[in-house]
Amino acid sequence: MRAQDILELILLGAIWGASFLFMRAATPEFGAIGLVIVRTGVAALCLLPLLLLSRKLNVVKLHWRPILFVGLVNTAIPFCLFSYSTVLLGAGLASILNATAPIFGALVAFFWLKDRLSSLAVFGLVLGFSGVAVISLVRSGVDVYASLVPVAAALMSTCAYGIAACYVKQYLSGVNTLAVATGSQVFATVILAPFAFWFWPTHPPSIEAWTQAIVLGVACTGFAYILYFRLIANIGAPKAITVAYIVPVFGVLWGVIFLGEVITPLMILGAALILLGVSFTTGVIKFKLKAA
Repeated sequence: MRAQDILELILLGAIWGASFLFMRAATPEFGAIGLVIVRTGVAALCLLPLLLLSRKLNVVKLHWRPILFVGLVNTAIPFCLFSYSTVLLGAGLASILNATAPIFGALVAFFWLKDRLSSLAVFGLVLGFSGVAVISLVRSGVDVYASLVPVAAALMSTCAYGIAACYVKQYLSGVNTLAVATGSQVFATVILAPFAFWFWPTHPPSIEAWTQAIVLGVACTGFAYILYFRLIANIGAPKAITVAYIVPVFGVLWGVIFLGEVITPLMILGAALILLGVSFTTGVIKFKLKAA
């Protein structure tokens, strides 16, 4: 990769890592659903002009049903669940759990698409979920609701990402990625909009919370998608996906710097097990076992 591509990959990891910081800060004022409505709405407004300029609106019209499903499973549901879990877990822990998405993608592909799982990939699955168990121990000092429930919500989010990835591979393979991204943000906003009447905060969010929500939509969603597509075009999808290893680093770093979160040995151990497990499961780390 060129130096520019590496810098853009790091920038994308820093931006997506910051999304957990903004979710942690803005969710208490907006509520999980209210924040996601603003986030997806702002992201859609950022991406729609690019879609129109690229003349790909007809692609969304042609494939609106599968794109609608992706908007629900890849955006609306996981964004809400992560907004909720990040408040209780903290930006660092939530970003670490976010790294399990490729593991769920491999599992869903195995059961649904009948993709093969090597013995090394199975070992990676075990390592990854062992890391999740260790992360759960970080919250062992609080009650079950404040520890296991947010972890479960985060894992439901990454499971949804895995389902969406396999669905895209099955039904949207070859479809313009900008059309899928823009359409999914638009449909996610439409899906969540009716819930605004019930879940919109009774007290108006502060200017600071609005700023965080808008930055979350513009930078961490709209601009991040554009940067991600640029990386896919320049270095290919397999290399671009390695951003999943960078996001937890920045998620933890921003949490420590701006929220005063504390890094514990269990966090480091859990993160190492999850990232190592993802590396084995996705084939980033490969080696052959020799017969005795």
